[in-house]
Amino acid sequence: MSILAGIDLFELDTQATRLTHSLKKRLIEARLDARDYELSETREEQLKDARDGRRKLEEVRKDILAASEYNIFSPVDVAQLTAQVELISEQLV
Repeated sequence: MSILAGIDLFELDTQATRLTHSLKKRLIEARLDARDYELSETREEQLKDARDGRRKLEEVRKDILAASEYNIFSPVDVAQLTAQVELISEQLV
């Protein structure tokens, strides 16, 4: 989330602004799913929360790639953020 803090939404066009809002929302949802995974009381809940979390993280990854088309993220940022998303996704087992 902190990487999005430096982006001035007033400098972006409408589509890029929508994409940035979507990315922020999905990051929050993915973080909540990861928290729910950690706090799950049963294996069934844990598996459901892991599926939900991985699905949200996949949406986050797609939004990161889409944001790079608007020069919100550099290629280096995309590589780093995608690697971090993949690492988190792998830990949701």
